[in-house]
Amino acid sequence: MTPDTLTATDELAFSFLRANHRPSKPRTRGVTEIRGPYYSVMGPRYLRDVLETMGEHVDALKFAGGSFTLIPEQTLREIIKIAHEHDVLVSTGGFIEHVLTQGPDAVEQYIDEVARLGFDILEVSAGFISIPTDDMLRLVERVQRTGLKAKPEVGIQFGAGGATTPKSSSRRAHAMSATRSTSHADALTPART
Repeated sequence: MTPDTLTATDELAFSFLRANHRPSKPRTRGVTEIRGPYYSVMGPRYLRDVLETMGEHVDALKFAGGSFTLIPEQTLREIIKIAHEHDVLVSTGGFIEHVLTQGPDAVEQYIDEVARLGFDILEVSAGFISIPTDDMLRLVERVQRTGLKAKPEVGIQFGAGGATTPKSSSRRAHAMSATRSTSHADALTPART
């Protein structure tokens, strides 16, 4: 172990196994993001236990499926605070795809609320919907203006509500492009002042 790496290898269980050493936080490589509430419930006590045990290995906490919208604000703020106490950034996950379907006012309010609550990263994803490149760039710029880190994510989702095979994904993409409305682009248009 060197001063810029994590726990000394001889202090770990299974110390006889080789492992890649990662620098201490904040890291720009070897970054680990864990999922927050989505597949299982995660409250403040659970998160504190995870981070007290493994926090040196965790760089980001990603909420998924908009689960943070189901948590009372005081509890959500506590979860975010605990993450920050362990130098863990907090991400919204790709919930903006749902918000985009609700129009420009909802998008503006969502971005501002994410910043107000203390999130660090707002994921701008296009796994289930198609967002033109220019619109994606405008959305990233809008997120950055609030002081949040934008995490653009482009891809095709398989399973979990996305296509189940590459063939069905191709049919879905074709159908989306053939019937695309301007609703996503409208949601990205900055409010006029």
